[in-house]
Amino acid sequence: MTPIIFHIDVNSAFLSWTSVDNLENNHNDGIDLRTIPAIIGGNRENRHGIVLAKSESAKTFGIHTGEPVASALRKCPFLVIQAPNHKLYKEYSNKMMNLLHTYTPDIEQLSIDECFLDFTPIAARYTSPIEAATIIKEDIKSQFHFTVNIGIANNKLLAKMASDFKKPDRIHTLFKDEIPVKMWPLPVDDLYMVGHSSAERLKSFGIRTIGELAHTDTDFLQREFKSHGTQMWEYANGIDHSVVDSAKHELKGIGNSITLGEDIKDFDSAKQVLLSLSETVSERLRNSNQLAQNITVEIKYSDFSSNSHQMPLFSPTNTTKGIYEASCQLFLELWNKRPLRLLGIRTGKLLPEDAPIQMNIFDFTDNINTSKQVSQEKSISTSSTSNQDTKKRLQQLDAAVDAIRLRYGKNAIVRGSLLNSQSKKSEEDSSKETDL
Repeated sequence: MTPIIFHIDVNSAFLSWTSVDNLENNHNDGIDLRTIPAIIGGNRENRHGIVLAKSESAKTFGIHTGEPVASALRKCPFLVIQAPNHKLYKEYSNKMMNLLHTYTPDIEQLSIDECFLDFTPIAARYTSPIEAATIIKEDIKSQFHFTVNIGIANNKLLAKMASDFKKPDRIHTLFKDEIPVKMWPLPVDDLYMVGHSSAERLKSFGIRTIGELAHTDTDFLQREFKSHGTQMWEYANGIDHSVVDSAKHELKGIGNSITLGEDIKDFDSAKQVLLSLSETVSERLRNSNQLAQNITVEIKYSDFSSNSHQMPLFSPTNTTKGIYEASCQLFLELWNKRPLRLLGIRTGKLLPEDAPIQMNIFDFTDNINTSKQVSQEKSISTSSTSNQDTKKRLQQLDAAVDAIRLRYGKNAIVRGSLLNSQSKKSEEDSSKETDL
């Protein structure tokens, strides 16, 4: 039997889920962000951050995901901005996935707001894939009050491409015989796994549409793009042999990165970004009850070249301080003083938070010689207790910050160093505006 795959994608997930929460709990005067020019992400007061999600009406102003909030505000000065709430998004994601599992266990979650569903084993229950997709789409809307797009195809690639067609609240098919009409006329940028850099190179060769890529000589693509060239050609021709993998996989890493609105040229500015990223990554580790044993810092320069460096942590951690100090050390080893446009932190080799941790020599070094009057054994014991108490206090501090932000919002408590840097930046921006 020919496989039939659904790709289910929440329409502007962060904005939709925030809007539903606003309406259900009368947050922010019960504003439905989906009906007005609005975005999720960043902060209006200091104009920092990037657009994580946008409403359809915000899109009409030329606002796009990933651009700086300051740029979005210039395009639409009356834009409504709301901070992200990742705990809320995880809750809505779980609700949707639990509902989909009542239809079939054959589901592969691709990200927090999208998944593949293998319709093939349950096809006999419905008159058509369209009927089943309509039932699923309306079920999600009636139960949770947000909408999804569903793409239907014979493989995962084409299903995902189909779900990206006209939005929101739509069902689209992209079967093999529909590729020439529905997919080949699209710009090459729209093809899954073709990034901005690859798209620009393809255009420099005169390859502007997916159809033109599909008819390009494979030897040429292999020579110019190596194995990625072959993959792009296969995807342009709708070729994808991967299957829906419904097995649950253990979380392998947690990270975050940010593309900067302005290039960073000094370590002090980089430290502020690393601290902000460390807060986000450590909070996600705590929310998932994980400890990190390894950390990686990634940088991308203004010329788009990139590099990364990783190291093991002396003791597994999920504290902001631990992640931040390690990331600063890695950054200094990695950075060659050229202007930066992206910074990222990723943690790996995760352990459950309650896993037994083997002590190491670095847990004993701080106070091992604090007193010559005590025995060596007592000195070690005192030192160990002191370090463990310090770790416990840091964990308690982070937990307190998490609780305050959960109850009162992300901006309810801000580290002094971040606040100072934001104030300084705001003063500089104001000065620049005055000079103009």
